[in-house]
Amino acid sequence: MNNNLSPDQREELLKVLKTRFEKNMNRHKGIEWATVQERLEKNDAKLRSLYEMEQTEGEPDVVGQDKSTGEYIFYDCAAESPKGRRSLCYDRAALNARKEHKPKDSARDMAAAMGIELLTEEQYRELQQLGKFDLKTSSWVKTPGEIRRLGGAVFCDRRYDTVFLYHNGADSYYAARGFRGWLKV
Repeated sequence: MNNNLSPDQREELLKVLKTRFEKNMNRHKGIEWATVQERLEKNDAKLRSLYEMEQTEGEPDVVGQDKSTGEYIFYDCAAESPKGRRSLCYDRAALNARKEHKPKDSARDMAAAMGIELLTEEQYRELQQLGKFDLKTSSWVKTPGEIRRLGGAVFCDRRYDTVFLYHNGADSYYAARGFRGWLKV
């Protein structure tokens, strides 16, 4: 993937991210936009990843800062699982195992192509402390190795004001299930 955005794409992305940042200050108390923007402007690859998150309707936003590295942490903060990342099985092995009606891609492959990671269950639960997400959809989360070795994968959603973790065959896919990603910049 070409990491370079056009000047117009960069400007528009930074404008969208700044607007979202300022509108949702509860997600990143104590963090100043100017320092986030300064870091973003120095990293074309991370800007490209955020652009891809935005293009697939993930609505990335800063949710914290890594105290040891100073990096800012972005999560997909769209109300529902990103529209441009739904109807995906979990990973390449699951995609290859399907004999018919294969989805267009897998969550893990798409995330890797975008330069992001799937949220873990812990990160998903942290996100849910910042708002109410996935009230109608669900999102694949990073699956523990033993579950995946046995053919399964896990996903989360929020129903009845509670965050649930579920399991499914890794090769399953649904129109209302996508994935949420995260990125450090």
